[in-house]
Amino acid sequence: MNTVWPLPRITFRELTTVSESRPAALLTSKGVWSSVGPLLNLPIAIQAEPPSVTRSYLETMAQGLPDAVEVIYGVGGGRAMDAAKFIGYVNQKPVVLVPTALPGDVMLTWVARLRDGGGIVDVETGCAQECIIDWDVIRAAPPHLRGGGLVDVLSIVTGILDWRFAAERSKNPPQQRFVPWAAGIAAAIAQQAFRIADGVGRGDIEALKLLLDFLGLEVQLCNQIGHARPEEGGEHYFAYAIENYMPRRTPHSDMVGPGILFTAALHGQDVSPLRAALETAGIRLDRLNPQIVQQVIADLPDYVKRQNLPYGILNEIDPNSERVQHALMAADLVEAQV
Repeated sequence: MNTVWPLPRITFRELTTVSESRPAALLTSKGVWSSVGPLLNLPIAIQAEPPSVTRSYLETMAQGLPDAVEVIYGVGGGRAMDAAKFIGYVNQKPVVLVPTALPGDVMLTWVARLRDGGGIVDVETGCAQECIIDWDVIRAAPPHLRGGGLVDVLSIVTGILDWRFAAERSKNPPQQRFVPWAAGIAAAIAQQAFRIADGVGRGDIEALKLLLDFLGLEVQLCNQIGHARPEEGGEHYFAYAIENYMPRRTPHSDMVGPGILFTAALHGQDVSPLRAALETAGIRLDRLNPQIVQQVIADLPDYVKRQNLPYGILNEIDPNSERVQHALMAADLVEAQV
C-alpha cells in the first residue's frame, strides 16, 4: 500500500446555494435531474444519463468529453457518481458529487466500481474533490433508496466473518492479513447501525447523519489498512453475481441486503437481528426471483474464483448441499420445502 486515501471534502448546504462558475459535465439520470435540476445552478457544457457503468461504455464517454469542460458533476445515485469519478479521472478534471440519497459508500470512496466481463473492476480514481449533502433532498428520496447505505455498514458483519474464515485457512495474502484491531473497530461501527435502523427508515435527519458518519468511518478504516475486507465479503460477491440478471436500475441495497442474510446464515449466524434492522431501515429483501437465485448459487463458487475475489465461505460451498439450501431458506431467497 503506497497511499492512504482521505475522504472527499463533505459540505452540508442547500442545493440552491450552489453556484458553479466552471463549465461542467453533468452525469445524472432523467428522473433525478427533473427533481433536483431546478435547485442547482450549473453552467452545463454537456449532460449525459449513462445507462450503465460498463468500462467500455464509460471509456467512450470519457474520450468524448469536450475540451471546454473544467469540472465533472455526478448527481443522483451510485451509477452517476461512479461514472463521474471515472470520467474525471481519465480527463484529470475535478469531480463534485451530489447524492440524492445515501445509497452506499460510493460518494466517499477513491475508486470507481465498473462492470467488465460480467464482473466488477475497481479503478483507482482518487476521491471526489467535494461531496455536497442537502439533507432535505436526501430525506425526500424514496424510503428504499434513502438509507440504502445501511447495507454497506451491516455488511461489516459478514465481511468480518469471511475475513476471519480466510485467515483460519491461511488464504489471506500478506497485504490483507486479518488485523484484530481493525476488525474490532469495524464491528463497533456495525453495532451502532442496528441502533439507527428505525430512524433511517423514518427519514429522521439525525439518523441519516449518523448513517453518513458510519459510512465515512467504514471507508476511512478501509483506506487506512489498504483494502475492504472488513466490510466486503460473500454478501457483496452474491450481489455482483446476481446483478447480471437484474433490471438495469436495480438498487445496490436490493441485492446486498439479501446477500447479507444468505452469507450470515452460511456462517451459522442467527439472521433475525439483521433482517429486522434491514427491513426497519426500508431495505427491500423480496426483489430477487427464486429461480434466478438458484441459478446464481449454482455458479457462485466458480464465479468468485473466475473474478479472483478475496477468499471467503463462498469458495467452499456445495451449491447442492442441504447447508446452502437451509441458508437460502433462512434468507427467504427460496421457498421452504414442504
